[in-house]
Order: sequence, then C-alpha cells, then structure tokens
Amino acid sequence: MRFLSDTDVAAALDYDAAIASQRLAFESLGRGEAQQAAKTAIRTGEDTALSYLSRLSPRHGPVAKLVSVNPGNAARGTASINATVLVLDAETGTLTATMSGTALTELRTAAGSAVALDALAPTDADVLAVIGSGVQARAHVRAVSRVRALTEVRVHSRDAARRESTAAALAAELGLDVRPAATAAEAVRDAAMVVACTLSPDPVVETADLAPGATVVSVGSFEPHRREVDGDLLRAADRIVVDDVDTAAHHAGPIMAALDTGDLDRDGLTPLGTILTAQAPGRKSAEELIFYNSVGIGVQDAAAALAVLGLL
Repeated sequence: MRFLSDTDVAAALDYDAAIASQRLAFESLGRGEAQQAAKTAIRTGEDTALSYLSRLSPRHGPVAKLVSVNPGNAARGTASINATVLVLDAETGTLTATMSGTALTELRTAAGSAVALDALAPTDADVLAVIGSGVQARAHVRAVSRVRALTEVRVHSRDAARRESTAAALAAELGLDVRPAATAAEAVRDAAMVVACTLSPDPVVETADLAPGATVVSVGSFEPHRREVDGDLLRAADRIVVDDVDTAAHHAGPIMAALDTGDLDRDGLTPLGTILTAQAPGRKSAEELIFYNSVGIGVQDAAAALAVLGLL
C-alpha cells in the first residue's frame, strides 16, 4: 500500500495531466461508464464535512474521499479545505493507496473548470476575471492558461493586500498580465471568462456587470447556502451547465434557489459530460451567456487519483 503526501500528488500531477484526467472523468460520466454514490454533507456551524465515493469505470477500482471545509482556517493561516483519498484495487478491493487529498482537490477542481471553459468559452476568449485570491483562485489561473492564450487576468478579492500579492505572484510565475481589480465589477467588465473561487454565501458576481457572451464558472457554490452568483444569472443565462444534475439539484446553492422559485427546472440543466461527448450542444453563438456551476463530484477525484498512480 502506498501513502502519498500533497507534495507527492503535486509532483505526479501537473496541470496538463490534471486537465486530461478531468476530461476523461466527465466523458466517462457522459458515456454512462462512471459510477458514483450521492455526495454526502454534514454541516456543523460554519464547517462542513463531505464524502465522495465513485468508480471511473468497471475497469478501475473504487475511490473514496473525505473532505473538511473550515472557513475559519483562513484566519488561522492554514488551508480552509483538507481531504484524504483512498484508492482500492479494481479486482480484490484491497487498499492500493492512501493520499492526502488537499492538493488533489485543488488540482482537479481547477482542471475541471478549465475543461468546462475549453468546451464553453469562445476559442478566442483571452481575458479572465477571477473573484477570490486564495488557493483555488491561483490554481484556476494556472489551469485556464493551459487551455486559452490569456492576454489579461484580473483578480479581485475583499483583501486589497492579498489580491495585489496574488496578482504579482501569478504574473511573475506565468509571465502573464495579471492585475488586481479594486471591485468585482471592474474585474468582470468585458471579460470573456469569469471564475468565482470563494466560500461566500452571498453573490460576488453581479449579472448586470457581465459582458455579453461571458462564460461564468462558480466553484464556491457547492453547498445550499453558498451562492456566488445572483438569481438574475440563472434567469438570464442562455445555457446552464452542471457537473452532475442530481448533485447540483441537492448541493448547488444557485441551482437549488432557482429550482425552488420555479425560475429553472431540471430539464434546463445540461451535464458537462453530455457536451463533451457530443450528446448535447455547448455554446451556439458568441453572444450566449453561459453559466457553469461546479459542485465537485466523486468521479473527478477518482480520475485525478488514478492519474497520480499511473493507472489511467
């Protein structure tokens, strides 16, 4: 049995490999090969424990992940999301590997968004706005830069010093024009791609500020009480894409709210996997406003973990 630390995971899974693993995950789900149990969440105060169980295909062993989301950790100077992953053998069910899931979650989440943006954003989209300046914000800039030739990146978060340091660090690391934005409206104005990477229970992206034809991704709306986008976006979007319909209907705050008010029904949700496997259309025109709500699903963890172990 192998044990892999976050350092081991990051060394084995670069962004290109992570993106390839996530494309495979959603394609496998779209083809009906992948299996996953319902995502489970237990909330205690502001903290949440999450569990995932999945199988990428009958040829691959089961993968389980346990996650703890502790927003208060930011003030403690430690990661807000911590996770552990177990990988079982496909034939015997014996434990093959235990790996720290914090880096894996960071990589698979950002890589999944990159896959979605690659499928949904115009091919010439080159301006990225990121709301948030933490781990996921940085990972998303790195991942999206692998699928689009970015000419400008704008980073906004409530903490001015943090957004400035994040922008400067990413500019130096990636050789891109990365600049801090004083407001979310300034960040998203005329941006073809917008990614929200916060743990906010209130909207951080206002639909009125978006450019026509924008592709908006929310990765922080993964619980019923977290809603990074306003209700207007669900009403205005030409297409609403999710990682998994059942999971989104029970966990994605903006989706759940729109379903409750009748502004949306389940038939209005398009799974990303069906777009990647050409069973459903993605973007039809440059003017379409598209929203992708990423809750995060088990098959993403399975594909990433198997890629780390060289089992894909």
